[in-house]
Amino acid sequence: MRKKLFIGALIGVIAALGLAAPAQASPTWLHHVDAKVSVFHGVPNTPVNVFVNHKEVLANFQPGSFAGPLSLKPGRYTVSITAASATDDTHPVIGPVTLTFLPRGNYTIAAHLTAAGVPTATLFRNTTLPVKHGDGRVIVRHIAAAPAVDILVNGNPAMRGLTNPHQSIAILPSATYAFAVALAGTTAPVIGPANVPVPMGKDTIVYAWGSATDGTLAVAVQTVPLRW
Repeated sequence: MRKKLFIGALIGVIAALGLAAPAQASPTWLHHVDAKVSVFHGVPNTPVNVFVNHKEVLANFQPGSFAGPLSLKPGRYTVSITAASATDDTHPVIGPVTLTFLPRGNYTIAAHLTAAGVPTATLFRNTTLPVKHGDGRVIVRHIAAAPAVDILVNGNPAMRGLTNPHQSIAILPSATYAFAVALAGTTAPVIGPANVPVPMGKDTIVYAWGSATDGTLAVAVQTVPLRW
């Protein structure tokens, strides 16, 4: 049942990608700049294969793993998702779906659990906007089956009341910080603390994922270079 719910949610996210379009015509040169698409798999027990234009690009994709970024020329693509045992996309469990990727777009698709524990998927647009020299941007994304949480940085509450599937953003001097996740209004960590380097000139994206009920809460970290 969970696998079917995850599949249905991911179809919706993929379709949403294809609907995006620029408000105005862009210069010709911009159409030659690749789009970047990453995927984070945060749904337990659902390994899959992913095919783009009938070519396998992800095989046996496991929960807790990142894939990508895939570098794709702007345009339309056919995407199919199959069981991990499949050797081709003849019998997809998702799709085939036609997608349109925009020039210079940077995306992360997160497959995860809702706060109530139902598999779903959320599309995040990674901004890649520059920050001041010496700083890094930290983004915390709550995609766990858990209630609202506070994010502790070096033991102090830094982001409060974060709910699934939302994110909070902070600009910090480049350094290594101890991140922990606590239930909102408390300071007792339910995840962490974990030391997370925040490099200069990058987005450091921390995902709180898993299930509080099942005792599988964890963090995963993605870094995305910024544009200058």
